[in-house]
Amino acid sequence: MSKTIKVALAGAGAFGIKHLDGIQNIDGVEVVSLISRDLDKTREVATKYGIGHVTTDLADSLALKEVDAVILCTPTQMHASQTLACLKAGKHVQVEIPLCDVLTDGEEVAQVAAKSGLVAMCGHTRRFNPSHQYVHKKITAGEFNIQQMDVQTYFFRRTNMNALGQARSWTDHLLWHHAAHTVDLFAYQCGSPIVKANAIQGPIHPTLGIAMDMSIQLKAANGAICTLSLSFNNDGPLGTFFRYIGDSATYIARYDDLVNGKEEKIDVSQVDVSMNGIELQDREFFAAIKEGREPNSSVASVLPCYRVLNGLELQLKE
Repeated sequence: MSKTIKVALAGAGAFGIKHLDGIQNIDGVEVVSLISRDLDKTREVATKYGIGHVTTDLADSLALKEVDAVILCTPTQMHASQTLACLKAGKHVQVEIPLCDVLTDGEEVAQVAAKSGLVAMCGHTRRFNPSHQYVHKKITAGEFNIQQMDVQTYFFRRTNMNALGQARSWTDHLLWHHAAHTVDLFAYQCGSPIVKANAIQGPIHPTLGIAMDMSIQLKAANGAICTLSLSFNNDGPLGTFFRYIGDSATYIARYDDLVNGKEEKIDVSQVDVSMNGIELQDREFFAAIKEGREPNSSVASVLPCYRVLNGLELQLKE
């Protein structure tokens, strides 16, 4: 494919804006349609980014013949059904993490995607962050092997808000969203499937209806282990921090920053063409479309993560 890829983007919130900013740096791609639930705010964002078509209904955008691909930055509970709608409309699709919050829905997406011949990708951004790419390159070069990962995913949340502090129409989830990043990254970096997983959680919040604290243990087939702590109660530095403990080094990744175990900074600016993980994720999506290949973090490749999450959810319900 040599022509400009024309894209519809659903969800004009915090992550939708991150994708729009990243796409501005990618040649041969044009966002032609913007979908979100508040028409006035959607028009405002569309005007800023020069997007001609605005709607509150994904079906309107899927009906546009010129649309080649869709990026979904919508509430978690809509991800699987909207991904299926895109595939059935003949559109390539990238859905933000998580692929689903019910395993059978994710499995259906994978089955439909496999038969479609279309690119179907899930936004597991940690695979693309330069800090984690640096570690991955060390692993694939045989210079580093993970013995243990210790991960902290910490936020402070009492109401449904997005990353910009704006009100959300839906409730976020520690297991199906935030744990998905680490569960997938652990198996990806180890190059080995997860064979054992355990979880415990704290009290359920009376109004949000979710656990605000959770602890997860993982073991890969190659023997590597992972401990993941998650909280919406942390009144301190926010985000996810990864400590890789290996046979030859220790690395600590904080988003796109990387240091060694002595807190000495590692330059990751030359790892890829950008320091923006969302932009790199989008670049992979569009490259896979143009090259007619499976992308990194395809729906098929991330599905094992959701099988692990489903098993953990069943544990927590016991």
